[in-house]
Amino acid sequence: MSDSSNTQLTRDTYERLRAELEDLTTRGRVEIAALIEAARALGDLKENGDYHAAKDSQGKMESRIRQLEQMLKTATVVDGGAPADGTVGHGSVVTLRYEGDDEDDTSDYFIGSIEERQGDLTVVSPGSPLGQAVLGHGIGDTVEYAAPGGSLRVQIVKIGA
Repeated sequence: MSDSSNTQLTRDTYERLRAELEDLTTRGRVEIAALIEAARALGDLKENGDYHAAKDSQGKMESRIRQLEQMLKTATVVDGGAPADGTVGHGSVVTLRYEGDDEDDTSDYFIGSIEERQGDLTVVSPGSPLGQAVLGHGIGDTVEYAAPGGSLRVQIVKIGA
């Protein structure tokens, strides 16, 4: 379905991540540089906790910058939410029941990128085996997908956005 290096993002998420990247590469870098400089002024760097904390923060921020740059460079912008035809699409919240489970034993999943996570819902990538199996299917459909422990069958109980 989709190349694993290509992330699908809704327009809103794409714009939010671009704004985060802009903020980190401007304001974020300036603030970290100021913290490092202030900590350096305190003296001996070997036992300077403020300096080491600021350098650690800088490393984490630069890592996030690289992650955002790569993601945005390869991202595909897609429509979000459940498609008008009532099937599962990118951005759908899907309630699934695994074959053999009780009628009331269901699980909710968000179909999309981890960057688009909604609350505490489990995120399922549209390119994953489960994501590929449910995309385009509607309520009441039963689909099968390959999991590490073997094939699993799930029924789509509910679709939301």
